[in-house]
Amino acid sequence: MAILNYTTKIDSIKTISEITQCLVKHGAGQIVSDYDGGIPVSVKFMIRITDVPVYYSLPANYSGVLKAMERNKKVPRHLCTREQAIRVSWRIIKDWVEAQMAIVEADIAEMAEVFLPYAVTKTGNTLYHEIKTNNLKLLK
Repeated sequence: MAILNYTTKIDSIKTISEITQCLVKHGAGQIVSDYDGGIPVSVKFMIRITDVPVYYSLPANYSGVLKAMERNKKVPRHLCTREQAIRVSWRIIKDWVEAQMAIVEADIAEMAEVFLPYAVTKTGNTLYHEIKTNNLKLLK
């Protein structure tokens, strides 16, 4: 099976706008897109948990997507470019955000809960990164 959305032609800016609209519709605030050399690399937003603002960061690891596309023989070689990987990475994130919002809408979980691994800690890292780099101490 080829990587999801590998044929997309939709610009990352349009996709980020769709992600932003979805997050706003479900109560997120203070949404910001981060860029590195003109390339969108993450979307950051805030969700309140019992009136406390909690910040989240959703990265688009386009270099990882490009590697996955290059490894997958079903992806045509002409699509294995940095520009295409950027588009694909954001479409994958959009699909994932929409799936998370379906879980929220079905009352399976709360919005803050589904994004919890991406909560930004006081060190500036995501909660997942903190747990991983501290030998899973929080989970033992």
